[in-house]
Parts: sequence; C-alpha cells; structure tokens
Amino acid sequence: MWKILILGAGRVGRVIARDLHEDPAVELTVADARDEWLRSLARRHGFATVTADLSDPSRVRDLASSHDLVVGALPGHMGLATMEAVIDAATSMVDISFLPEDPRHLDARAREKGAVVLYDMGVAPGMSNVLLAAGVEELAPATSARYLVGGLPVVRRLPWEYEAPFSPIDVLEEYTRPARFLSGGSPCVRPALSDLELFHFPGLGTLEGFLTDGLRSLLDTVDCPNIEEKTLRYPGHSERIRLLLDSGFLDDREISVGGKTVNVRDFTFALLDPAWQQADPPHELTVMRVEVSGSLAEGSRTGEPRRLAWDLLDRTDRASGETSMARTTGFPAAICARHILSGSAPLSPGVHPPEELARSTSFVETLLAELADRGVSYEKSYPGRPC
Repeated sequence: MWKILILGAGRVGRVIARDLHEDPAVELTVADARDEWLRSLARRHGFATVTADLSDPSRVRDLASSHDLVVGALPGHMGLATMEAVIDAATSMVDISFLPEDPRHLDARAREKGAVVLYDMGVAPGMSNVLLAAGVEELAPATSARYLVGGLPVVRRLPWEYEAPFSPIDVLEEYTRPARFLSGGSPCVRPALSDLELFHFPGLGTLEGFLTDGLRSLLDTVDCPNIEEKTLRYPGHSERIRLLLDSGFLDDREISVGGKTVNVRDFTFALLDPAWQQADPPHELTVMRVEVSGSLAEGSRTGEPRRLAWDLLDRTDRASGETSMARTTGFPAAICARHILSGSAPLSPGVHPPEELARSTSFVETLLAELADRGVSYEKSYPGRPC
C-alpha cells in the first residue's frame, strides 16, 4: 500500500485526489487550510483529510514524513518552501505549483535524502516539456521547436472573452514577465505579448498566440537552437491587455487615491478577478500544440526536413464538472506519482524537470496511453511543412 499525501484541495488537487483514490494500492490523505472544502471532499469521496496551515514548512515536513510520496498542488509562491520541507522529510514528490524559482539547486539535497522530485508536471509546463523533448529526440538534429497553449472559455463574452482557469494574479504575471526564448542557439528576451501570430485549430477556429515566459527548464535542457512558447487567446485579447500595460494599470507601484495609498497592480487585480472568474458550472477548454522541426534520426535521407506535432483539444467534463485545465494538469501528476512509487519512471533520486521523462520512449508512450484512458488525448501527426 502506497501512502500518498496531496497538498492543496483546489480544482487540480481534487482531480488528482479522485484519480489516486480510485487506485486500491493507494492510501490517500488530502491536506488544506480550508476545512469546509475538506469536509465536502471527505463526504463525497471518503478519503482521509487533514486541516493544516501549509504555509508552515515544519507542518509540511511533519505531514510528509509519514507518507511515501507527496503531490504538491499549491500556489506557486508556496512551492519552493514546500518542496524543501518535503525533501527534508526524505519523501518523494510530484509538484505542479509553477514555482517562480528554479528548484534544481535542491538536487544534491534530494539525492542525499533519496527523494525523487518531479516538478512542473502539469500540462504546460509538464506535458509540453515531455512532448517537445521527445520530438527533439525523434527528429535529431532538431532545428526548431515550440509549443502553443491556452485555457479558454467555450462561450466568448465581451469585453475580455476570457476566464482564468487558475489564479488571475498568475495570469497577470504571464502578461508582465519578460519572455525568454532561444534563437540561433542564443538566449533572447522580449516583452510578453510580442510576436503576435494567428493560428488555426480544427474544430475550434482561429486563435492568436504571443510570446510568454513558459519555457523555464527547456531553455537549457533540450538540444535545439530555436525554441519558443506562445500563449493562445481569442483574437483581440492581447490588444486589450496592451492597453492596460500602456496605461500603467499593471505597474507594480503605489499611488495615492483619495488620501489612501494603493498598489496599482493590486487595484487592477481586484477589478479583473471577478471579471475573469469561470462560469458556474464551468464550460471551458484547453488547447495545445507542440511542434518540432528537424530530420529523422533513423530511416530517412540525410537532411530530409520533417516536422512532427502533437495536438490537444480538451473540454470540461460536463458530467463530473471537472474543468479541462484541472484534468489536463492533474492527470499527468497522478500518473507520474504512481510510476515513481512503482519504480517504472525513468528517474533516480534528485530534482527533475518533466522533459527528463522523455529519455524513455516507452515511458512517454505509456504516459500518453494512460492519459488517453482518462479521456485526455494528444494526437500525433507528421505535417509536411516545417514549423
């Protein structure tokens, strides 16, 4: 029996919990500070819950020490301290928190403790990393790679035609943090929202894509000279965000209003938070395309240009009410948790980004097959035009 602890009972944490609870080999506990959420989960699913202040590393360490593996589903700003506490408890971990720091400096500590830590293991980052790295390996030497990803409402409502599938403050961070990418083998930086393009997706239509800072570890782990990530929205969204940026509404500074001091970005967030809340019940989708260009490593004429792509179009599960973003993020984490515990994941003790899973072609195939069993399908193709 594997003892697994989930930290965080939000939408993604609940999907992970349900998936793991269905496994008879798992003894599951879910921890969160929100007691009413935990009582609801316990009534509905019957697994154990713990009400705890997860911002306290010592409390996290105590909880982790009695489990075989921890799944982190907390806000990004709590991610690093949480990971350190879990490692100090000598417990393995799968994390989806999108922590702002690079946790690979904890690698030696994790190896010393014998803990396997897989971070950023959601949809993007996560599956985007796995598939991009697998494509670069298949078409080596790869010449270019990118992924396009977005979480969108099915029903477009003005003025934003957008609903935040995760914290709106994290969405604003995407729009304000400079975007890093590789061009000609050299690291480059441009403002977020740069390099606007239009893309067509069968069954969905035309979306706009712009640079954002989502590559993270891929900037130095994948052997490809040109790599970028673009966020997808309905056409016109970036123009509205640019108006906010150019007018100073996303500035991180304080101003005086009516004799009171307020932070400009906090004020804007307070207005956008209710405007970007998802409908109840939610009706949204996740769209992603991973593209790699290069030459086939085997069985092709030398230098023959080829391109491969994986496409995902997933929608809210209307029967369960589970959102697509929660499913496409939570299922990869749950699947990898099982494989780490069984020893079938190609990972040794240490801190690993998702693309390291692509070292094993058979594991990538297993991961994709298990996602498809859960209704999340990535369609692979070999279009003739290089990306």
